[in-house]
Amino acid sequence: MPRKKCVGKREISPDPKYGDMLLQKFINKVMLNGKKSIAEKVVYDALEIASKGKSDSPVDVFKTALDNVRPRVMVKSTRIGGATYQVPTEVTLDNSQAIGMKWIITFGRKRSEKGSVFKLAGEIDDAFNKRGNAFKRKEDTYKMAEANKAFAHFKW
Repeated sequence: MPRKKCVGKREISPDPKYGDMLLQKFINKVMLNGKKSIAEKVVYDALEIASKGKSDSPVDVFKTALDNVRPRVMVKSTRIGGATYQVPTEVTLDNSQAIGMKWIITFGRKRSEKGSVFKLAGEIDDAFNKRGNAFKRKEDTYKMAEANKAFAHFKW
């Protein structure tokens, strides 16, 4: 971390098939051990499976699923006067999208279907329909923020 200059955000190129930046970020998060072509194949096949039977395009299905899953508020632990409080804070758009992608990927990998394509497709489909583990995690974080609303004045 430099002392004088601010570190800028790195620009990424849009994905080759649909030309979408958000989908390219998702592909980069799915990628393991630097194998981007495998990650692209998994994501594109999962999007085709998830959007089957829907009138929307695969990118629209993905964006809707991500928007259904990404958290708006989260709790942060803050230590004040010897006590630790869970303080609800709003999450920026970039951070909430990154958290939503991470939840979709981690819960997709934990599913019981056979093959990573079907696991990811199932989690994206569940997120699109507002159900599944990733959506449940969003609801749990929102409930926790609501329960600790009394400590919101500790936010600074």
